[in-house]
Amino acid sequence: MSALPAPAAPTSLRGRLSDLVVRRPRLLAGLLLAPPLIWLGLVYVGSLVALLVQSFWTLDDFTGAVVPDFSFAAYAELLQPANRDIVLRTVAMAAAVTLACGAIAFPIAYYAARHARGRTKAAFYLLVMLPLWSSYLVRVYAWKLILAKEGVVTWFAERTGTTALIDGLLAIPGIGGPSLSVSYVGTFLVFVYLWLPYMILPLQASLERVPKSFVEASGDLGARPGQTFRHVILPLALPGVAAGSIFTFSLTLGDYIAPQIVGPSAYFLGQVVYVQQGTAGNIPLAAAFSVVPIVIMGVYLTVARRMGAFDAL
Repeated sequence: MSALPAPAAPTSLRGRLSDLVVRRPRLLAGLLLAPPLIWLGLVYVGSLVALLVQSFWTLDDFTGAVVPDFSFAAYAELLQPANRDIVLRTVAMAAAVTLACGAIAFPIAYYAARHARGRTKAAFYLLVMLPLWSSYLVRVYAWKLILAKEGVVTWFAERTGTTALIDGLLAIPGIGGPSLSVSYVGTFLVFVYLWLPYMILPLQASLERVPKSFVEASGDLGARPGQTFRHVILPLALPGVAAGSIFTFSLTLGDYIAPQIVGPSAYFLGQVVYVQQGTAGNIPLAAAFSVVPIVIMGVYLTVARRMGAFDAL
């Protein structure tokens, strides 16, 4: 029996390259990962480093030119009471929006994860994702019209005799205003509407991972439904809540369009970065303001990671 002849080596460049990547899988993995790594390393991380560097520059008060000299002047200005209030106001709004999204999303996600089946579940996904398929600006401007004095909410309140309730809400110092469309309450409602899907989906995924046998075992051991919820379902769903809160908190923290369209004249973090960078030309202060949400989210992500939030994504 004669031995089979060895296959002939490819002569074309394409064939030789094909043989090379087949023989060296690490080379193939490197070629596939190179574009995203370049994007993340140079474009994303590089821009963040440039931002951090510019936050230590100064602004010449006489000429208005940015001077690339190392200084903490921008951070010292950041600690001024007016600027500190902007940070606290934005963080308070982000926390309130996150809590509200969690409270609203939980029963929706629980029903979808534990009870919805077939077409009902498909309808759930459709209804949750539907707002995300329309323009962000269209949704915000729609809410501007809904919350205006002549809008749907006022019309509905007049028909149901609940105008006094809205007037009382708008009269509360610190959150009220002339109308819902120019108040913190209106900004809060818009943010909750915008980011609610980002809380529902990871929470629903987390609830679906709760083993049915755990719930049944809790019932077999004599736990009431409320006790099963508090001691079994809720702790196992917390990673999903933490994962959703990453989206709702960070998106609220950095948004500058919604509070510019709906809300009072007081600035939020995103707005002041836009104004300092675009109108005032104070790049160092704008960069210093931009570092604030990065630091806050760094701490937030560390805590969320310890809660297992990334496992629910």
